[in-house]
Amino acid sequence: MTDGRPPRILFVCLGNICRSPLAEAAMRAAAEREDVPVEVDSAGTGDWHVGKAPDRRAIATAYRHGLDIAGLRARQVGADDFRAFDRLVALDRSNLDTLRAIAPEDGRAQLSLLLDHVAGREGEDVADPYFGEDEGFEQAWRDICAGVGGLLAELAGQPSR
Repeated sequence: MTDGRPPRILFVCLGNICRSPLAEAAMRAAAEREDVPVEVDSAGTGDWHVGKAPDRRAIATAYRHGLDIAGLRARQVGADDFRAFDRLVALDRSNLDTLRAIAPEDGRAQLSLLLDHVAGREGEDVADPYFGEDEGFEQAWRDICAGVGGLLAELAGQPSR
């Protein structure tokens, strides 16, 4: 916890319609299951999907795993996010580079890749499934769940799984 409140985490991908809404939902569900208080949101570095629902394949993937992300709406990461969140967790290196480039000087958020929180997978990307087949969404889900598990263990003060 930070200042007596749960840690605030923002998951960031390119358009906020595939990977980051899946990560938001996976973290929310895992934190609830493990009884770890956390506040979670997601955003994209790009603006072309702002206000839109997640990709239908991301919605279907989440649904297959018992989660409903259909009500989420894409938004673009902004300067205030670097002050409001404790951690900005990028789904790939390109988005991490973008976050580093746009971070305001007074930003306090810690930046990382999601898979940096998985032993042996540091520096790896969660592949963007947008232009691929449905299986790409399942692979992204598996990678996201691994990253969320490691990050949640960190937040709970446990060794990485």
